[in-house]
Amino acid sequence: MRVFQIEGNWSFDNLKLAERPEPEPGPGQVVVRMKMAALNARDLIVPLRGYGRATGELPLIPVSDGVGEVVATGPGVTRVAIGDRVCPTYFQNWTAGDPSPDRFASALGGPLDGVMADLVCLSQEGVVRIPDYLTDAEAATLPCAALTAWSAIATQGNTRAGDRILIQGTGGVALFALAFAKIHGAHVTVISSSDDKLAMVRGMGADEVINYRETEDWARASRQITADRGGFDNIIELGGEATLPLSLRAIRPGGTISMIGVLSGLNLNASLGPIVARQVRLQGVTVGHRDGFEAMLAAMQQHEIHPVLGETFAFEDLRPALDHLKTGGHIGKTLIGF
Repeated sequence: MRVFQIEGNWSFDNLKLAERPEPEPGPGQVVVRMKMAALNARDLIVPLRGYGRATGELPLIPVSDGVGEVVATGPGVTRVAIGDRVCPTYFQNWTAGDPSPDRFASALGGPLDGVMADLVCLSQEGVVRIPDYLTDAEAATLPCAALTAWSAIATQGNTRAGDRILIQGTGGVALFALAFAKIHGAHVTVISSSDDKLAMVRGMGADEVINYRETEDWARASRQITADRGGFDNIIELGGEATLPLSLRAIRPGGTISMIGVLSGLNLNASLGPIVARQVRLQGVTVGHRDGFEAMLAAMQQHEIHPVLGETFAFEDLRPALDHLKTGGHIGKTLIGF
């Protein structure tokens, strides 16, 4: 079968099309014929061994997100059946409960082999059935970006109707967060450097928008939006180093900053005083567990939420797809068709 793998050494130049034997399912395992995959920011980090030892060992099949059809099952499989359309879970060993080192060490696409293969063999505990209303392309986008947003809004964020939420940017996680916040009845503000993208999210339900290129101090500009409570209840923090100081000024006393992205840098350069004095909760969000995935799917089906899709590339064009992702500026998830 075809696979894409990083081989020999860590680099994009060592991302090669190769062949591996077709897998056979053991007890409790399923074989999934992949149909579509979707790219995330981490897929630009893994080929450079950006997570250190936690990235895994070579050769490594990259990419965590995708959808396929169960084509074989091993003894004792009861969760799914041949013919079911499923998504692999991002963390194969995290079905419920709190995170742990072992659960965090079970991510697909590094350290475990990912989905850039015609066939993948997984535990039945590491797949979820997909609602019929979703296309393959839509379903492929869900395991990482969508579940991260769901965890920030629902599982960790405990969003309630009337909450004020600020979302940074219009990337994959941001657009899912907007959709999930709205079905929870929240008032949502989105910041972006593009008026065109802000107009788009207005059409998707954003209540307020701020162009941070025109209004650099968006924390001050947002005060009138949250005047009744002294700040946002939850800020979906995707910028990192450059945006966290502003988020600390814009969050309400007792509010949550959901720390997800570090697009502008990894280092913390902000006053810690507001965290203590205003009892701010700084909550890291790393995707989520299978129970959260299935709860998210139920909510998506109830409200018929459709992911925003970008450009689709052929299987053999993984490298151009990664280059496209790296350039940025586009809207919607970048997809790989099998």
